[in-house]
Amino acid sequence: MRIVIIGGGVLGASTAFHLARAGTQVTVIDAYLDGRATAAGAGIICPWVSGVEDQIFYRLYAAGGEYYPDLIARLAEAGETDLGYRRAGALLVSDDTQELAWIERMARQRAVAAMGAVTRLSPTDAQALFPPLRQGLGGVHVTGGARVDGRRLAAALLRAAVAHGATVMQGHAALAVEAARVVGVDVGDRRIPADRVIVTAGAWVDSVLRPLGFGLPIEPQRGQIVHLQLAGVDTLDWPIILPPGSHYIVPFGGGRIVAGATRETGAGFDYRVTAAGQVEVLAAALRIAPGLGAATLIETRVGFRPVGVEIRPLLGWVKGVEGLAVGNGLGAAGLTIGPFAGRLLADLVTGQPWLMDLAPFDPMRRMDSVPVGSVVLR
Repeated sequence: MRIVIIGGGVLGASTAFHLARAGTQVTVIDAYLDGRATAAGAGIICPWVSGVEDQIFYRLYAAGGEYYPDLIARLAEAGETDLGYRRAGALLVSDDTQELAWIERMARQRAVAAMGAVTRLSPTDAQALFPPLRQGLGGVHVTGGARVDGRRLAAALLRAAVAHGATVMQGHAALAVEAARVVGVDVGDRRIPADRVIVTAGAWVDSVLRPLGFGLPIEPQRGQIVHLQLAGVDTLDWPIILPPGSHYIVPFGGGRIVAGATRETGAGFDYRVTAAGQVEVLAAALRIAPGLGAATLIETRVGFRPVGVEIRPLLGWVKGVEGLAVGNGLGAAGLTIGPFAGRLLADLVTGQPWLMDLAPFDPMRRMDSVPVGSVVLR
């Protein structure tokens, strides 16, 4: 079976890795556009403390976090260990004791082995784990919280896929469809034949699907994320900081601290760092961790999250076009869900038993099935 994947972010790269590892002939095509969400994401892997209420989505989200140890082991077998991955824990902080009590109850109710231990911490103990914290902030510490570098993870997945026989190409891909059946992908004047095509093109999915006469309810959400440097400070084992709201602080090794992020719906593909974005992210970070005020601002990354009209991603077959599947709409959860969702897509297109029922994530659930007559024949 010949499978082509359009999009080499973490979802596409994971799909390719799992397919190639199983012996399937795989080609990945990516345009390497500025603003890929994988390259800008913070890489927080701690779904169990999310306040999400949709239980179907939560099961997928949690499964993504629980899948990481297996993924890390499989990549290590392929010689890939440079992922920026570390299980350094997560610290949810607040000065509201009732809020901390609620977080602790929720975390304990969701306890699974991958989550690790849950411990309530005093402000003194919280600051001992993360010295720049503001005084007076108590915390709930979750030892299983982890972080990963999205750029390094996706690159490692693609290298491992290539080691198992996959091919990776750069270029702009166009679907080739005949009689309502996908037959390949065109890159320039070259056609790559395919029995199945999986579109994991992130926020740019419409540019791939629109020539067929339809699209998916996905739009780009701009995220600006700031990278700071604390000179001479060992930050390798500092925990992720999760205050109330959507902002966060993620320490990596070598004194690098990541603070994020804006959630700018309606910004389109405007690939810029804005003054307002910088102020929002830095102000939120310094309110929680004023000790970061002396850090050096080394870069700001911009990424376009593919966001749908509801929280559940789009994973599955495109009705009306035989052999075409999509994976999209992971939003801000892409680096948590992406590797596991890649495994699900790989199993789907090869007819393997599913690890999870994909029916609730049907990509066509928000629209009518595509009539065969609407497909542009090539």
